[in-house]
Amino acid sequence: MTRIVLVDDHAIVREGFKHLIQTEPGLDVIAECGDAEEALETILANAADLVVLDLSLPNGGGLPLLEHLLSLRPGLRVVVLSMHDTEPYISEALRRGAWGYVSKGAAADELIAALRAVLAGERYLSSDIARSQSTRDGDPLARLTAREHEVFLLLARGLTPKQAAAELGIGQKTVYIHRASLMGKLGAGSELDLYRLARERGLVVA
Repeated sequence: MTRIVLVDDHAIVREGFKHLIQTEPGLDVIAECGDAEEALETILANAADLVVLDLSLPNGGGLPLLEHLLSLRPGLRVVVLSMHDTEPYISEALRRGAWGYVSKGAAADELIAALRAVLAGERYLSSDIARSQSTRDGDPLARLTAREHEVFLLLARGLTPKQAAAELGIGQKTVYIHRASLMGKLGAGSELDLYRLARERGLVVA
């Protein structure tokens, strides 16, 4: 059973998302929190596997909380669930270690899809965010740095982050940072999306 902590400052919103999550087999909301201070104490005191985190929180915002949590529990997986569906919130959340980002304007089932993807080791962006990011600023590939482009090609070819790190001679954590950034820029929700994009551009063969 996956143990989930739900963090949102609106009790009615929390109740709705809790009900949605609890109806899914294998997912259990073990705690709810309404502010950053309470969330930090609760998450550290409980053996949570995953946190669903709003960014607008009393007693400290969601972004600083996200970074602090992951500095204390690096293996924790966090999915941001926020009304903020524009930059710089998305890139900042991914840069600070979020595994997924779902806007509150997305369909409810996208939250469940995000949780499933993240638990399977994949990054996830809700479809509305992925679409907006992929169309912003023209060609999304042109927005990648040289290093991000290298990481993109290796991941698209099926290498794991560990293998990509060895190939490039950099740390695995650095690859994860580049991966989060490039997936945000490309509007990709998973490595499969990277493969599809690379294949469409003729950068990899089937």
